[in-house]
Amino acid sequence: MNKWLKTILFLVGSALLTRFIPFSSLFRNLDTMIHEFGHALVTLLLSGKVLRIELYADHSGVTYSSMLTPGRSILVSLAGYVTASLFAWLLFYLYRKGRHMWGLGIMTGVALVSLLFYVRGEFGMLWLTGFSALNVVIMIFGAKIAKFYYLLLAFLTLEESVVSAMYVGLMSWTQPSRAGDAAKLAQQTFLPALFWGTLFALFALWCAKGALTLFFRKESSARTSKSRGLRGRNV
Repeated sequence: MNKWLKTILFLVGSALLTRFIPFSSLFRNLDTMIHEFGHALVTLLLSGKVLRIELYADHSGVTYSSMLTPGRSILVSLAGYVTASLFAWLLFYLYRKGRHMWGLGIMTGVALVSLLFYVRGEFGMLWLTGFSALNVVIMIFGAKIAKFYYLLLAFLTLEESVVSAMYVGLMSWTQPSRAGDAAKLAQQTFLPALFWGTLFALFALWCAKGALTLFFRKESSARTSKSRGLRGRNV
């Protein structure tokens, strides 16, 4: 099967299945956190000032910043979807390497930094507090379920990174002025929102393909090792 088609079908199936997991909707804010943190991080790297970050219950968010030149603002606008897609890929890379605890640590670190310095608003602060606390509890006491919990977060983040990018891509075709970061980039450059929205969607799919390739390799290696172990015991 074509790898792109396999990626899309797996993402659709995963998105449908995870809808049946209780409280999975709350964890979808992880992608929003990473998206907004990406905006904030690039702002700081470019010597701008992050005023605050808002996270909302509908999985949307916004980052307020200042002290940026027009050219630097373009990079900040690009950072959200790019960071979210790359982060999802990173989570599967860490899983492939057997470092899921590192991944949980990174997610918790980003949540705590966001909570302490940038996120304001009741929902955002409550969500970050609960998410960080749950991660710490699982890392300390939940070794037996940590891998499955990590995979849940990884797949939800991957799904949301693709869905949100596809959504802004669609909006850039149908309602360009409401296409979020793509609309901002259209105002900041000579390229239309359609270009940026399509770029975000394609980049998200490319990252998803890379992430799922790592996942399938990991599972294939695990099955091979298990099969060899069973044959060894039968000798």
